Amino acid sequence: MEHTTRIPPAPITGLKGALITRMARKKLGTVPTALGIFWHHPKVLMASASLGQKVQRWDACDEALKSYAHMAVAALIGCSWCLDFNYFEARNKGLDVEKARQVPRWREAEVFTPLERDVLEYAEAMSQTPPTVTDELVDRLHGALGSAALVELTSVIAFANLSTRGNVALGIESDGFAAACGMPPLAERGVASTG
Repeated sequence: MEHTTRIPPAPITGLKGALITRMARKKLGTVPTALGIFWHHPKVLMASASLGQKVQRWDACDEALKSYAHMAVAALIGCSWCLDFNYFEARNKGLDVEKARQVPRWREAEVFTPLERDVLEYAEAMSQTPPTVTDELVDRLHGALGSAALVELTSVIAFANLSTRGNVALGIESDGFAAACGMPPLAERGVASTG
């Protein structure tokens, strides 16, 4: 899928470039557009990838809640790359794909539990400028998740803001991972799903 990014992708060259493209093809079946954009500054790419891998290894908070939170940030910010990739990853991780599919319209969707709704609301509240997080929302999440999971969820949402905002600023859009796997399109905000 071709995109017009705000800066052209750099050719991914050298030994390190060959390794990165091979790993991307093995995991995703393609080399994402974002790799070429961030290849302009390999140190930034490596640091971002390293942080992303560390975030994925955290295990105090439920994987589905973290996935939905990242997708809620992406929907709010408008990062089609993160929405598509996290939807695709939800399937790969064995998460509830129908719920993941509904994240962009979570307020109207009836598939989410009260805790999931609080997580989605928290993700959006943290992503506002300035943040609109309330004491009551944090108290509910703390009571349901505990301290460690809440700290982890907060950090996952902060990381989602880092990645989504960077992608949007650089014009990086969806590479069509979910569509390539035959997954139904994501629901659109405010539009009822037809399945």
